[in-house]
Amino acid sequence: MPRFFIDPEAVSADRIIVEGGDYNHIRNVLRMHIGEELTVCDGQGTDYRCEVASYEDGECVLAIRERIPSTVELPVAITLYQGLPKKDKMELIVQKAVELGAVRIVPVMCTRTVVKLDDPKKEARRTERMQAIAEGAAKQSGRGMIPEVSAPMSFKEAIKEASEAGIVLVPYENALGMKETAEAFREAVGNGAISVFIGPEGGFERSEIDLAIAAGARVISLGRRILRTETAGLTVLSALMLLAEETAENKN
Repeated sequence: MPRFFIDPEAVSADRIIVEGGDYNHIRNVLRMHIGEELTVCDGQGTDYRCEVASYEDGECVLAIRERIPSTVELPVAITLYQGLPKKDKMELIVQKAVELGAVRIVPVMCTRTVVKLDDPKKEARRTERMQAIAEGAAKQSGRGMIPEVSAPMSFKEAIKEASEAGIVLVPYENALGMKETAEAFREAVGNGAISVFIGPEGGFERSEIDLAIAAGARVISLGRRILRTETAGLTVLSALMLLAEETAENKN
């Protein structure tokens, strides 16, 4: 069933008004007829099973048939602070991070970052593009919200922000001990918020790791193999997702 996100203000007692790009997609791309069903999400925890009631002056009027509490979000908020890689890799990371349950993705400028951000207009367009990818991935994976893709920030800014919000995990190739990693994961999913830091193509500088440790981060190992930047974050998110889902099921 097609799935769309709308502003909560578009919802009334018994109907939802869809405009703009989603209106065009429903009417001209999907060519949905009166009476056909679709799902609409308000991004705040409620899904609406609707059917197309009418098309009126650039608006699609949906009749609400059922309100359903969204149950797909993880019980912990995970933010991925991704050392900024090349464009194609970042697009993949955003898409898969959304599918795995991240609520926010933050591109981070690290010491070894190859990408140069010297054109504010170009960077704004890049962020818009990444946000569009996040929205598409949220629709495809049945998310109850659209994760935010933030504007890039420096490593120093990012670690300060993350350390004030919850547990911080930093995979590092020189870290040792998978037992410590497993313990850190279990501790993290019991917390309300987790921040995961992933280095760029060249990895983290030792000075960045020292800064993270000073801010209270847990430096962890992901095994004896060196993972590419586009693999490392998804590995951590996958492990945290499975543990968080298991924890939630055991509580029910």
